[in-house]
Amino acid sequence: MSRLVHLGNAVVDLVLQVPAAPDRGGDVLARAASALVGGGFNVMAAASRQGLPVVYAGMHGAGPRGDQVRAALVGEGIEVLQPVLPGCDTGLVVAIVEDDGERSFITAPGAEAQLDADALARVALLPGDYAYLTGYSLAHACNRAALVEWLPSVGEGVVVFFDPGPLVASLPADALAVALGRADWVSANAAEATALTGLDDAVDAARALRDRAGGAGVGAGVVVRCGSAGCVVALPEADPVMVPGVAAAAVDLTGAGDAHAGAFIAQLARGVDPIAAARWANAAAALAVEHVGPATAPTYAEVAARLA
Repeated sequence: MSRLVHLGNAVVDLVLQVPAAPDRGGDVLARAASALVGGGFNVMAAASRQGLPVVYAGMHGAGPRGDQVRAALVGEGIEVLQPVLPGCDTGLVVAIVEDDGERSFITAPGAEAQLDADALARVALLPGDYAYLTGYSLAHACNRAALVEWLPSVGEGVVVFFDPGPLVASLPADALAVALGRADWVSANAAEATALTGLDDAVDAARALRDRAGGAGVGAGVVVRCGSAGCVVALPEADPVMVPGVAAAAVDLTGAGDAHAGAFIAQLARGVDPIAAARWANAAAALAVEHVGPATAPTYAEVAARLA
């Protein structure tokens, strides 16, 4: 059976709900605060809840945040591959969620930013696996150096799924080129796709990204997520397709893209056509934004019920 093998980074999200983000030098009172496991955990939980076996191949620390991350992974039935990294805790992300659902982040890296060649040597990918890489990993010098050397060696039977993330504009061009060059699937929101291509139109950006991705795995394509409007799917030698979104009463957009990606991969692993998989993923994202928190992806049954 296919697996999702996630290369990092699971962190703890300190989520603050505020009417609006403060001006520079200002202050606001949060209505609520919670410390939840997020980051790469969002994608892994989303895929696991859809029935796909998941392995966390990223690093995790020895402190209380590391304990919280490991407990959350085990609670979702996710295999933890790497040993605890001593002398370092897992990182923290402050997530500010405003009344309209928009969110902003401040990240303090930890153990998840220490993925090296020795750690990657423990990752035994199997044909049919989905190796998940994000721009957050490429933003950390240690992870980036190891991954850039390792990625070209990933076998053809493994599907490399790359999510460039919101830091894409600041990623080193050479590392980004390696990731895109081995990526079979690229999943980005509209702003990230524009940053990668310079094209404002999501369809044009999806087409351009498809032409840059050069992976050799099973299946290939690009997904550009367009929020409530849905997503664009660009497959080889075909015109991009706009897959309409699913109506949602959004309260928190945190983790919506992660829920989309995890559900999409799980459907691909089931052998579902990419367009149908994107429709399913749109519904998963719609359900996720109706709840507060980073890891609010729905189960398979919940998505089926929403689409029904």
